[in-house]
Amino acid sequence: MSIEIRSVSKHFGDFTALSDIDLTIPTGDLTALLGPSGGGKSTLLRIIAGLESADTGTVAIEGVDATGVPARKRDVGFVFQHYAAFRHLTVAENVAFGLSIRKQPRKVIAERVEEMLELVHLQQFADRHPAQLSGGQRQRMALARALAIRPRVLLLDEPFGALDAKVRKELREWLRRLHDEVHVTTVFVTHDQEEALEVAHHLVLINQGRIEQVGTSDQLYDEPATSFVMSFLGPVTTFGNTLVRPHDLGIATAPTGRPGEVGGRVLRYNRVGFEVQIEVDLAGAAAPALVTLTRREAAEAGLAGAEQVWVHAVADAVRVPVPHAEPVPAVSAGSRELDPSGVR
Repeated sequence: MSIEIRSVSKHFGDFTALSDIDLTIPTGDLTALLGPSGGGKSTLLRIIAGLESADTGTVAIEGVDATGVPARKRDVGFVFQHYAAFRHLTVAENVAFGLSIRKQPRKVIAERVEEMLELVHLQQFADRHPAQLSGGQRQRMALARALAIRPRVLLLDEPFGALDAKVRKELREWLRRLHDEVHVTTVFVTHDQEEALEVAHHLVLINQGRIEQVGTSDQLYDEPATSFVMSFLGPVTTFGNTLVRPHDLGIATAPTGRPGEVGGRVLRYNRVGFEVQIEVDLAGAAAPALVTLTRREAAEAGLAGAEQVWVHAVADAVRVPVPHAEPVPAVSAGSRELDPSGVR
């Protein structure tokens, strides 16, 4: 089911949480609302769910205006960060809850619960209580409960934020596979760039209540519209008057004659696992540049122990002007539509 958001704004007192948001999410998409804390992404998710009301604007689900429709009538499944499980109910009873309050026949409920528990691989834990499950298992139970009612849209608010790194990674992979099976339009909120890049078909990067850019992970990473997008999605460093990714800088112990090459002094040589990070004080630069290489590349270039080096940006480097050097115009909050072929 597609979601269409038009001219949505939301204020909390003097604070602007959302400002004139226009966004279309197509049917069957897995979309991440990504951005820093306080940027407005959770507020937008709650407005889609009907848990918050917008000051202005409309929300339509599959072409039907849902702006004034209560949350319980929107056919939306919602998964919170902290599971919101009923502790006194078993896993099976938790999954059945939404069906029970809709007064579905017992046989229908039992069949659907069994189907959902099998889908999330919890059938052997049906009679346990939430306290007897691990964090990852409780989150899968919450997803099963949300999907049991056959929602038109599945919304997840920082679903893996309360879990440790290893479990988060496992659940991210599992969520992508699950979506490929159920194909329900899914929107999830995260401030974790890696999570968004790994899981989502499309990203909506929100900052200070406005959409900075919408597109696939490749589009946002390789074609950032603003310096904020560039800086938020992965490490950046300053080279000349531009922001560039550290792995898009080349480095050598002698001049190579490449265009834009700058000499400098090594301040720090640091190996982090398979990666080598070299901090260089470049001639005429206001701040040091960071160059990232693999351990093999650093060894082949003979950089260990080098004091003087020459740095250049590789030919296909992604570069965005440094804000104070050349202001980058903010992306208009005009209409944006996600499309499998890209942004339009």
